[in-house]
Amino acid sequence: MIVMKFGGTLMGGASAIARSASLVARTTAAGTKVAVAVSAMSGVTDTLLGVASRAEQGDLGGALADIASLRARHLEAASQLGAGATSDVARELRELTDTLQQTVTGVGLLRELSARSRDLIVSFGERLSAPLMALALEGIGVRAHHLSGGAAGLVTNRDFGNARPLPQAYSRLRERLGGLIGVGLTPVVSGFIGETPEGVVTTLGRGGTDYTATILGAALGAQEVWTWKDVDGVMSADPRSVPDARNLEHLSYAEVMELAYFGAKVLHPLAVTPLQDAEIPLRVKSAADPAFPGTLVTKDAKTDAAHPVKAVTAIRGLSVLTVGGAGMVGVPDVVSQIFEVLARENIPVQMISQGSSQANVSLVVGRTVAAHATRVLEEALQGSGLVKAYEVEENVAIVAVVGEGMRGQRGVAARLFSALASANVNLLMIAQGSSELNISLAIEEADVDAAVRAAHAAFELGKVPQEV
Repeated sequence: MIVMKFGGTLMGGASAIARSASLVARTTAAGTKVAVAVSAMSGVTDTLLGVASRAEQGDLGGALADIASLRARHLEAASQLGAGATSDVARELRELTDTLQQTVTGVGLLRELSARSRDLIVSFGERLSAPLMALALEGIGVRAHHLSGGAAGLVTNRDFGNARPLPQAYSRLRERLGGLIGVGLTPVVSGFIGETPEGVVTTLGRGGTDYTATILGAALGAQEVWTWKDVDGVMSADPRSVPDARNLEHLSYAEVMELAYFGAKVLHPLAVTPLQDAEIPLRVKSAADPAFPGTLVTKDAKTDAAHPVKAVTAIRGLSVLTVGGAGMVGVPDVVSQIFEVLARENIPVQMISQGSSQANVSLVVGRTVAAHATRVLEEALQGSGLVKAYEVEENVAIVAVVGEGMRGQRGVAARLFSALASANVNLLMIAQGSSELNISLAIEEADVDAAVRAAHAAFELGKVPQEV
């Protein structure tokens, strides 16, 4: 049993969907059962977010025009895949876009967009693409049945925009999808979306189709989960910044989570979590070269003492918010108060640093939420007498080096700092967890490419075979 995930440009249009379907057919022809998770067609999620925003701002005409374009695009893809204008698939696509239009009209009339409404609107991307993949599979002789994440049994909590599966999701998925597989059908599940126990649509966060696929893999007891990409696998760095970046043949669950969290776009940060208990491998494979092994992700890391770092990655678009005041010294719960305020506002913190004097705390947050974070902290702490100053430094990025081989290895930090100093990169903040799995550095955003190239060269990541 293999679970396959397709997204991005692999769902970009009829020809891309047909190529993706052929990868499924190749595996089923060998006698292996397959379940499929699909993303929206490329660019559709961003369009739907724009539709939601336009409707909230009162531009209902613009929002409906965008929906009409989406309808035409999906109907054209269906036609190219062999569906006539009166076919069941075409009818379903029209019905889905009609429902989307009604939803957006309601938002536009109220000029109110809740997190729940946003999730419902963006869910239509995956709901529109699943019928197209099922159509492509049927066209090449693979019996398929498509269904939404909720219909498949993916029940989640009510954290709209960042939902997580509830424990009962796994048994529901196993029961519903297992029944389809048992009668010879290949399930095609809309990725990225689930629903609450009450049937309200939720989303798992951007890149959530990876997460859907691994949840399906855990539920079905898959032999492996394959996430197909238009790249060769997980790379030692972003090849747009580092020309000699190379494919990583093997990573541990912990390493790939660190890379995903610190900016690598290949996987959702939580994608491997459903696989860990059952130790189900994950493969990141290249659709352009299916025979290429890509990157294998398993429980155990393969480390090399001579080359402790495996990859370097970066997050851009950040700010450093420093909260300070002499009143903070010796107050044990001041940091917890700060995090409680930010948690209530759903503001994630990428890094934290506190001086030994305890007189200030520096937090790295997204640039777009820095002003809001400052405001809510000022409001929450203004009567405490603890905090006297708030400073925001904009145009910040985080660069992180990752590798389980760093654990217990002396000289890694010195090697990194020396390389960055030689590249004239100034360090704003430094953090290393007790796991010693990564070293994270806050720097000026303008220095990101130079920092990534310097770190990549310092640890010879473009020269060293990654399988050791």
